[in-house]
Amino acid sequence: MPPVMMKLLLSVLTVFAAAIGLVTSAKTQNYPWCAQYGGGNMGGAMNCGFVSFEQCLATVRGIGGFCMQNNTYQAPPGPHRLSVQRRLTQHQ
Repeated sequence: MPPVMMKLLLSVLTVFAAAIGLVTSAKTQNYPWCAQYGGGNMGGAMNCGFVSFEQCLATVRGIGGFCMQNNTYQAPPGPHRLSVQRRLTQHQ
């Protein structure tokens, strides 16, 4: 294959790969706990990227803020593990 055709083919493939990358949507983070950081008059910030309340508390400890449940969290489809409390009550 002549060098000009190779360059053209490479350019077309590069544009095609870039287009696919732009079209693919990024999944939003979906975690059950949020940290609301204190910001005083600046408004603070929120991070809803925590899998447990303990993980959220460890993050805000010492820097100010509080943790709360993410009201937009949606559990993934499929079977879920039972909580320890639920398992204990089922075996009694």
